[in-house]
Amino acid sequence: MFWKTWKALSDFGVMGINRRNADYVLKYNKRHLYPVVDDKILTKERAIAAKINVPEMYGVIDTEKDIGKFSKLVENHKDFVIKPAQGAGGDGIMVIGDRYEGRYRTVSGKIVSHDEIEHHLSNIISGLYSLGGHRDRALIEYRVKPDPIFKSISYEGVPDIRIIVLMGYPVMGMLRLPTRQSGGKANLHQGAIGVGVDLTTGITLKGTWLNNKISKHPDTANPVDGVQLPDWDGFMRLATSCYELSGLGYIGVDLVLDEKQGPLILELNARPGLNIQIANDAGLTHRCHKVERHIAELAKDGIIETPEERMAFSQKHFGKPVFLSADEAPVEPELNA
Repeated sequence: MFWKTWKALSDFGVMGINRRNADYVLKYNKRHLYPVVDDKILTKERAIAAKINVPEMYGVIDTEKDIGKFSKLVENHKDFVIKPAQGAGGDGIMVIGDRYEGRYRTVSGKIVSHDEIEHHLSNIISGLYSLGGHRDRALIEYRVKPDPIFKSISYEGVPDIRIIVLMGYPVMGMLRLPTRQSGGKANLHQGAIGVGVDLTTGITLKGTWLNNKISKHPDTANPVDGVQLPDWDGFMRLATSCYELSGLGYIGVDLVLDEKQGPLILELNARPGLNIQIANDAGLTHRCHKVERHIAELAKDGIIETPEERMAFSQKHFGKPVFLSADEAPVEPELNA
């Protein structure tokens, strides 16, 4: 039974963690470039230099001594986000939505004092939330205001979009929606929903929640499929451009849709997770192989495609196929965790 299941998933192109690591992460991501994506400040500085849209950076707290300049950095902003530069999984992020009687109110409604924020900054610098527990820096940036389109299918927080990019070619996309269980964070491991996205149109597909397929948001009860994401080509252009930005060949690009500024790059990930396959009911392997074959064919003639050409290739080949009747659709195994 196990062999049949594994064989069916393999034939369907489902990528496992060993294949991801050996065939893509280790093959296409040079180790010395990891700091570009593991450090959110370095990522943001590179993006700003390349004129790529990211949330505005208000300032950086490098040391305990620098904590004293926090008030100055945010004096003209009633809302902002504090992040550990090398944090992972959303840990250590504090989102301030407003001021209240000389204190700060988080987006969840909790009132925190100035001393509490300074203590949080100290924890970040000490490495409490960093990868490997190393000393870190605190980033203070613009708070993204989600586009109103997400109101009916998200619980608090900021939904984001993850696009897997291989050698500059987007191969799969997913919308991540916060839930009550995830505490308003767009993190699948904490209980957020992953919803597949058609790369051609930007229309959402069915979703996955706690490794189960779903069609409605558990908190709003509204369908998560069939939603047209605004400015989808803008998301695709940003994701495609991250190949040149990072130099890494296999990455997950996390983007957000701000109600005024449109698509923005939030961060990059050199080891993107694999649940995106469940959300799309499709495997990554066949898509990655198609890109690799395409690159190999171009190389024979010495051709290197532009970002626009790479985007066009992905939108042509990796959209959801449209069948005139149910009889034309191929029978494929269900993707379950």
